[in-house]
Amino acid sequence: MPGRRGRHAHRRRHRRARAPDRARRRGDAPRRHHLDGAADTRHAPDAARRSTSAVTDHDQARAWAKRLGRVGTWTSDVERLSAAAARDYVRELERLGLQALWIPESLGSKEIFAHAGLLLASCDRLVIASGIANIWARDATAMANGGRTLVEAYPGRFLLGLGVSHAPIVKMRGASYSKPVENMTRYLEAMDRAPYTGVAPPRPPDRVLAALGPRMLRLAAERTIGAHPYFVPVEHTALARKELGPGPLLAVEQAAVLSTDPSVARTTARKYMKRYLPYENYSNNLRRLGWSDADFANDGSDALVDAIVVWGDAREIRTRVDKHVANGADHVCVQVLRADFAAHPLAEWRALAPTLL
Repeated sequence: MPGRRGRHAHRRRHRRARAPDRARRRGDAPRRHHLDGAADTRHAPDAARRSTSAVTDHDQARAWAKRLGRVGTWTSDVERLSAAAARDYVRELERLGLQALWIPESLGSKEIFAHAGLLLASCDRLVIASGIANIWARDATAMANGGRTLVEAYPGRFLLGLGVSHAPIVKMRGASYSKPVENMTRYLEAMDRAPYTGVAPPRPPDRVLAALGPRMLRLAAERTIGAHPYFVPVEHTALARKELGPGPLLAVEQAAVLSTDPSVARTTARKYMKRYLPYENYSNNLRRLGWSDADFANDGSDALVDAIVVWGDAREIRTRVDKHVANGADHVCVQVLRADFAAHPLAEWRALAPTLL
């Protein structure tokens, strides 16, 4: 009997000796692997600085609304220009009084951070915003560090817009498109954990999300400074503001044709509609707003074309901008469409600037 008690005592001592190690293992947060394989957001460079910053995201949203101005421009035209011509382009926009230029990233386009760096270096005040940088074009570390590099070099002049893109484009990049909100959530977490050996800007790069549906809009409100809806009618702006709440930035794209001829204007607009209507992100969003498949046929019904693309003189375009602002937009980035999509719209902006700005 004494021997048995001795053996039991030995086992109890052994269990007590191992208990702290087991407790430590049980209490450890599990490693969470995301798009770039990083783990545990609590010790991430940007995650820590975001959580301890005295400046809130809503403060930043208000500051960005002022920097961007009420009206900016959204264009893919500058992608087709040489570096020398692009420099002249942004200098002219700045001379006209524009405060912000939104540039996209598509399959085959200029790499968006290199492109933004060129444009930022070419002018003095213009804000360059990515509308948007594709999360499938680079991993989260590359995205975070591209933003950090530009924000440190050009304080207050680069706004990082992110988006999940579209299933056909993602497939062409060799990836599989699924669960956009979940993937964007993981990507943002991974960005916050990304290492960086360069000189970090005082505050992590501010981000906005390409957001249409309620879930992505809520994510934009929770994890970024705001949202950048694209290919939307004015009624969507009111719904977006409701989902975001009063604080976050709402920067809405609005396509426009500077023509009072209905036939010319709608023909030009339908070239734009034809490009975007096939993407389910956009068509599903329009269905939520009450549009039907009949409206999508033949590159858009007249009613849908007129809801998505404003056309007319400068005053008509200004009226559409006013409606977005009345519905809650802080900033409207006007994309001027031309019959010749290969031509850039500087002539149109010279005509529009006195009325819109």
